[in-house]
Amino acid sequence: MLWPPEPNSTLINLYYHDLPAAVRFWTAGLGFPIVLDQGWAKLLRLQEGSFLGLVDGRRGYHRPQEENAVLITLITDDLEAWHARVQEAGAREVTAIEFHPELQIERFFCRDPGGYTLEFQRFLRRGDRALFHT
Repeated sequence: MLWPPEPNSTLINLYYHDLPAAVRFWTAGLGFPIVLDQGWAKLLRLQEGSFLGLVDGRRGYHRPQEENAVLITLITDDLEAWHARVQEAGAREVTAIEFHPELQIERFFCRDPGGYTLEFQRFLRRGDRALFHT
């Protein structure tokens, strides 16, 4: 047995002034389903074992900040499709897809309705792809 034991899943919570706008962006815009609706918190499945909580900032443990020092990276094989999708979903500050030579990745950034930064990334090295593109 590993010690400490591996977690069963991962849940990251983000806090919003405007929860309905965040819910629309992440569900209707990006297509992630709500798997548990707790009223002032909506839990979305990003993939098997990976969840995102969208939380009303008046009720959750933390309060929304004007500048959030959080970067959520979503790994994908189809960077171009996600680039189009976030623009259609109304993401802010969408950058162009860029190649990062040192890391051997392609990526772009955008912001969600709460100002959280999202990075969509594709690994190019074979070993990195085997680890992250499952």
